Amino acid sequence: MTEILTAEVRDLLADSLTVKVLATTDAQGRPHAVVKHSLHLGENGRIHSLELLESSSSNRNLLRALWFGGRVAILLSAPDGRSVQIKGQPVKTHITGPLFLKHYQEVRARHGDIDLAAVWEIEPEAVIDQSFGARKEVEDALHPAFIHLDRLAV
Repeated sequence: MTEILTAEVRDLLADSLTVKVLATTDAQGRPHAVVKHSLHLGENGRIHSLELLESSSSNRNLLRALWFGGRVAILLSAPDGRSVQIKGQPVKTHITGPLFLKHYQEVRARHGDIDLAAVWEIEPEAVIDQSFGARKEVEDALHPAFIHLDRLAV
């Protein structure tokens, strides 16, 4: 489903200066958000997330989402103000196999004696431009009568 991810979104995912946040929910529906620099576009067009901690809240929440059809949100924020939100669904986790081994070796080479618990695949379903200009345009179109009283007095 790479057609959802434009070249600009793919570039944001690949840029090391982009802040990448993964938001999940727990069993009670409480949100949990973490900065995940490991988010990247996989060769299969899905977003891959490397999970280093077996017992992390993110790992538990992703597993629950996988089992019960839950969704996640990913925020990408560039230093120049560009910002997009990707809505998606976890569809697969790798705890063995060639993809896992590739990332395991990369993690160990980069960080030393660190384990890799899983490689998550997230199928992107929607991309929303979260930059202020784009959001203002949408909100103005949806709510043209919303205006501060001080602006009416002019």
